[in-house]
Amino acid sequence: MTISINAGSPEINTCELCGSAGELSVYKVSPAGYEANEINVCQACQSELATSNKPDSRYWRFLAEAMWSDIPAVQVLSWRILSLLNDEDWAATCLDMLYLEDDRLAWAKAGFATETEEPAEIHRDSLGNELQNGDTVVLTRSLDVKGSSLNAKMGTVVKNIRLVSDNIDQIEGKIDGQTIVILTKYLRRQKS
Repeated sequence: MTISINAGSPEINTCELCGSAGELSVYKVSPAGYEANEINVCQACQSELATSNKPDSRYWRFLAEAMWSDIPAVQVLSWRILSLLNDEDWAATCLDMLYLEDDRLAWAKAGFATETEEPAEIHRDSLGNELQNGDTVVLTRSLDVKGSSLNAKMGTVVKNIRLVSDNIDQIEGKIDGQTIVILTKYLRRQKS
C-alpha cells in the first residue's frame, strides 16, 4: 500500500517568520534593490515590524528558530531584530550564532541604519550595551589610575556613572572616593 502525503490537499500558507497560519501580507525588507526582498508575514509580525519602538523581546523569541531559515530576507530581518535586542541574553546568544554571508550582512546593515535611526553618539560598554547616566558598571580588568596611587581591581563596581559628553569612549565614576575617567572598553554594564 502506498500512501501519498499532501496529495490533493491544499498547501497551508504560514508566516515566514513565526510560522503561524492565517491571513498573510507581503513585507518588503528594505532597502530596495536586493533580490528576493519580499516575504509573507502574519498580521502579528506585520504590526510588530511596523512599530517604531524597541522590539518586544517576548514576542520575538521565535527568532531562535527563524534565523536558520534558507530565505535571505528572513535571515536579514532576524539579524536586525536580534541586533536591536542584543541587551537580552537570549538575543545576544542567537546573534553570536547567526552567520550571514558578506552580501547578506551588507544588506542587513544597509537597512538597519535607516530603520533604527539611532543617534551616532552613544556610549557603549565592552559588550556593546548602551550606557546611560546613573548606570552601574563593573571593571573588566584591573586599571592603574594616572596621577594617583589608586589601582582599580577587576570586578570593582562603579555606581552612578556620568557619561563624558564630548567622548563616547569615556565615562566618569567614583572609586574609593575619587572621581576618575574610565574607558568604556574596560567595563560592562551591570544588569538591573
